[in-house]
Amino acid sequence: MPILGFAHYNFRASRPMLDTLRDFYIEVVGLQLGPRPPFQNSGYWLYIGERDVLHLSEARPDEVRPDNVVNTFDHAAFVCSNLGAFEARLNEFKIRYRRDHVPTTGQHQLFFSDPAGNGVELNFAEKDL
Repeated sequence: MPILGFAHYNFRASRPMLDTLRDFYIEVVGLQLGPRPPFQNSGYWLYIGERDVLHLSEARPDEVRPDNVVNTFDHAAFVCSNLGAFEARLNEFKIRYRRDHVPTTGQHQLFFSDPAGNGVELNFAEKDL
């Protein structure tokens, strides 16, 4: 029973926050809005090419995280190209970010938060700067 790969992340939020997150991940990160099955709740599926990678689902009004559940989520990471274009986009949207470099791999990274406070990491190989 091998694991074959990663499927997607799912963020649950109120309807207004869903729309904000949809716009953020399309306009800032560069994901595309794509087809979503007709579930009973509202939401969006966001894609990279042909693959759905981020699901945004409307939380029920009474949905509350139990006190004993600790959220350990830190960030979602995306493989990207054209570091300069992404930095320009983040600056255009006045999004504060931190830049880092991985010495052994040569990767460059941008770290920032989405409007709900979820971490986002963009990775750029040296050949893709």
